[in-house]
Amino acid sequence: MAQPWRSAGPIQPIETAQGETNPAIRGVWQSRGYGRVLRIDEAGVTQFEIGASCYSPASSGEALSAMDSVSYRYFRPLPGGDSAIFQLLRGDTNVVFDKLEALPEGCTENPISTPPAVADAFLDAFDRHYAFFDRRLPDHATRAARVRAAIEPDMSETELWDALASYMQSLSDSHTKLIGNVGGERRRVQDGQGTTLPRMRAAEGGETAWLVGLIDTTMEKLGDTAQHTGNDRIVWGLIDGRVGYIQVFQMGGFTNREDFGTEAWAAAEMNEFDRIMDEVMTAFAERDVESVILDLSNNRGGWDKIAKAIPARFTDEPYVGFTTVTRGSGLSPFPHMIDPASGPRFSGPVYLLTSDVTVSGGELATLALRQNPRVIHAGGVTRGSFSTPLAKRLPNGWLLELSNEVFAAPDGSVYEESGIAPQMPLEVYPADAPVEGHWHAVEKLVALIDTQ
Repeated sequence: MAQPWRSAGPIQPIETAQGETNPAIRGVWQSRGYGRVLRIDEAGVTQFEIGASCYSPASSGEALSAMDSVSYRYFRPLPGGDSAIFQLLRGDTNVVFDKLEALPEGCTENPISTPPAVADAFLDAFDRHYAFFDRRLPDHATRAARVRAAIEPDMSETELWDALASYMQSLSDSHTKLIGNVGGERRRVQDGQGTTLPRMRAAEGGETAWLVGLIDTTMEKLGDTAQHTGNDRIVWGLIDGRVGYIQVFQMGGFTNREDFGTEAWAAAEMNEFDRIMDEVMTAFAERDVESVILDLSNNRGGWDKIAKAIPARFTDEPYVGFTTVTRGSGLSPFPHMIDPASGPRFSGPVYLLTSDVTVSGGELATLALRQNPRVIHAGGVTRGSFSTPLAKRLPNGWLLELSNEVFAAPDGSVYEESGIAPQMPLEVYPADAPVEGHWHAVEKLVALIDTQ
């Protein structure tokens, strides 16, 4: 299998500092496995979705999700000049594109957006790119038949939405979603939220009251050592002055920057994360902390680079944390290395806490941490939704996001849908005590540490 990243040239921006496209990358490029064609000329970059049809959907200028707001910004040329690796951010997923002589015949910037055309694009995207029908039954043919039976040429926008939404019933994949405006109202279809989140969202006070209660309780238990930082995304401190505690709620969002996906945003996020972790690790060393509880039980995911930066604080040796491969790419699984952080690190026992809320980047960090023999994994089974969403605009402007990347442990084990089971099961958010139960789980880990 191909490993083009081994021979790729240095990373370069697609657009120069002067706002012009780099002449070295101008032309027409088609991706392997992502259903994308890029036309890069002096005017900029135009993205086409290609499958059974090829179109560049009209854009309202409004991003419907985080993944919808980013575009390819970097490239690494491959030997010969006929292929290149494109990336959204530096060090991001390696998407290989091959150069074409011209835009494929039939590619249009004025796509037909009738209900049958939109449904065809929707179903074609799933058929070509969704990676987990073997784990999330029924299969594509069964789901597609349900949709096609409902499609009529003159159906209303609401009826079309309901037909497409029916495809995703019981898919149980929180990374696969349909987002759009229907009759002036924003709508979203998304399944696979686990048990805890739907329960808390339906409870009195909702999810916000629950989170506030969790943070307030944690801060109280940590006492004078408690720190709530990183734009409210991180809580850390000491338990009984001897056990280090870190809770990370999200893999990113540590600053107030709104230019998501830009190089400036990425640099600011990493700088703030590193600043916080330097402070945390230094404080732990000064207090001679012998064990650390790393709490990812309410981690909602985010940027993969942060997900890899967390385990990097707990190792002195580089290792492969996990691999990724995209359906239809024809490439080998790409090994994601966990390199020891350049700042202060902790080299003692680590007790990792997860739950069914732990998802996406939180699961990637969990997967990488599980390869570290000094990490003991406790709590609940993670959500089982790993893949970075592939965002595709439909011809009418609605956004489809689906899971097309397979993340695996170094030994090839895949935990999509099943989630990662802990070595030490603990109930973290019991239905009758979703706030108090969390800290009770932490106290059980402290008691375990006392017996080691």
